[in-house]
Amino acid sequence: MTVRQHTATELVYCIFDLQRALRCATAASARPADLGVALEGVLRFIADGGGQSRASDIAARLGVGPSALSRQVAELEEHAMIKREPDPADGRAHLLSISDSGRSYLAEIQHRRASTVQQMLAGWSEEDAAHTACTVQQLTATLRAAVVPSPRAHKTGTTQDHQSQTLAGVN
Repeated sequence: MTVRQHTATELVYCIFDLQRALRCATAASARPADLGVALEGVLRFIADGGGQSRASDIAARLGVGPSALSRQVAELEEHAMIKREPDPADGRAHLLSISDSGRSYLAEIQHRRASTVQQMLAGWSEEDAAHTACTVQQLTATLRAAVVPSPRAHKTGTTQDHQSQTLAGVN
C-alpha cells in the first residue's frame, strides 16, 4: 500500500511545524554562549561519525556543499569543539573529530534540551513518548535513505532540495 499525496503533504507540514515548535520550546533553555542549531547539527554529525570523518562525507550526509560546511567547520574549530587534521590518504581532504570540549558541550546541551522537553511532556506516558521517538527515528531513517545529494550541492554549497537540509537540522 502506498501513501496518498494528501497524507504525504500533511506529514511534510507536520514535520516542519514540529521542527519550529521544538526550536521554540528548546530556546527556553538556550544560553547566549550556545553555538546555535546549525553549528550544533554539524557538531552532532561529527560526533556521530565515531573517530574521524572526512569533511566531504559530513557535507554529503548533511546535504550541503563543501564551502558551506567549510565555514561551519572553521567556526567549530575556532571554538575548540573539533579537531581538523589532514587526511593521510588524501592530502587535499581533512579528517574531523570532536574534541573533549565539544563532547562536553553536546552532553550539556542535550541534557538541558531533554530536561526542557521532559517538563513539557509531563502529561505524556513513558510508553507514548518512547513510541513517538521510535516513529520519528523510523521516519528520519527512511527519509535519509531516500535523499541523494544533488551534484549541484557539491558545486555551489546549496541543495536543490531544501528539505534535506531542514531535516538534517541545518538551515
